[in-house]
Parts: sequence; C-alpha cells; structure tokens
Amino acid sequence: MAKVTLIAHTPDPEKLVAASAKLCYSPATISDLMDGLDEEKTTSFLNMLTDFGHQSPIEHISFTFGIEEVSRTLLAQITRHRIASFSVQSQRYVKEKQFSFVTPPQIAENEQAAELYQKAMQSAHETYMQLADILQKKNYQEMIAQGMDEKKAKSASEKKAIEDARFVLPNACDTKMILTMNARSLLNFFHLRCCNRAQWEIRDVATQMLKLVKPIAPTIFAKAGPGCLSGPCPEGKMTCGKMQEVRASFLSGKALEE
Repeated sequence: MAKVTLIAHTPDPEKLVAASAKLCYSPATISDLMDGLDEEKTTSFLNMLTDFGHQSPIEHISFTFGIEEVSRTLLAQITRHRIASFSVQSQRYVKEKQFSFVTPPQIAENEQAAELYQKAMQSAHETYMQLADILQKKNYQEMIAQGMDEKKAKSASEKKAIEDARFVLPNACDTKMILTMNARSLLNFFHLRCCNRAQWEIRDVATQMLKLVKPIAPTIFAKAGPGCLSGPCPEGKMTCGKMQEVRASFLSGKALEE
C-alpha cells in the first residue's frame, strides 16, 4: 500500500475561501474581508458556494502531499491531472541500486504468479545493473581520454550510464513524489480517482488523500469522493453497479476508515 502524508496546507483554509466568496457577493473591502467570519458564517458562505456551483474561490487554498511506495504506473496516471505541481524522484540522477518495486495484490495473492513476477523483477534489476556498469566503464574511459578530471569523470560517467540503463526498468519500479493541488483540483481528482473503476493503486492514493484533507476543510470536502456521490454514476455502461453501496460508504466515512 502507498504511504501518503499531508506535508502542508493553506492555514485556516475554509475561512480564506469564505472571505474570497464574501468579496464576490458583498461590498466588503479587502481590509475587512475577515471581519465577522466566525465558524457559522464561514460554513454559510461555503454552503452558498456549493448551492451556486461557484468553485473558483476554493482554488485559493492548496494542499501538499508526500507520496511514497508507489509505482511508475501510478506516476503515469497521476501526472495526467495537469492543474497540480509535482516533484518526482528521478531515475536519471538516482541509481536504482536496491530496486524496490510494487506488487499488485492479485499477483501477490497467487503463489505461481508471485514467483514469476519476482523472477521478472530480479531479471530486470540484474540487467539494469549490468548495463549501468558496462556503460559507466565505457563513458569513464572516453571522458578520461578527453582530459576530464578522474573524480568528475567517475560521477559524470555513471550519470550518463544510468540515463540509458533505466530503459529496462519496469513500470513496477518504486518511486516517490511531492504533489500540490488546489482544493478545486482535488475535488476533481477525488471525483475521478475514488471511483471503483479507477485503477487500484491510484484509488488507494486518492482515498488516503481525501482522508487527510477532510478534517482540515470538512465543509469543502463534505461530499468529496467518486462522481456518484453527487449524481448518477458518470461511468454509464461501464458502471461498477454498486452506486448505492459506494455512496453509503463514502458519506458515512466508512470508505476512509478501511
């Protein structure tokens, strides 16, 4: 399972969103936007935004997560959410000496499949290390011949070697990242990725993220989750067929406890 940590977030996020909404719908000046915004009025402004479908004010708050023990497969999916900021551990600069990898549950649960998978991972890592070693030696000799300092040549030759050796690494290869999204992007992310039809790994990450942000901005994320929470299943003919069960699980909070 992925490890998700909430690193930072906008202070007093719901009050800031309420102040932004207040500016839109009242003659308030910037200097007195926060005046009188107690918990009751803040919640009232936020509910009004929900009723109006006015989401731009919630873009003013953001959340930053640390995500570890996930695969490069997840990386390919999560970076499709373009209104976000990512910092990802590089395979170009970081050598995969230990080669941690993610094993899908259905493979882990099948002894024959798990054994075959383990062999494939071991083979990929051995090939990667052999390629890195061959290319590093070749690059080092060329750099020394060109007059480069030995210490610099050692570092540069390895970097150049792993740039190409990494091509044999599988999607299962472990990675880690820091991710920042504003609240509006998060709602869209949860809408798509908490869905039963989302791939299991990104669904797990999304659910963990929702569990972390909901206590901090409970009104904003009150109905956050898969698309079927706020209307009919958006998957159409591809529906999982468990809409009522999914709704009950998320609205009761049970889905975030698992």
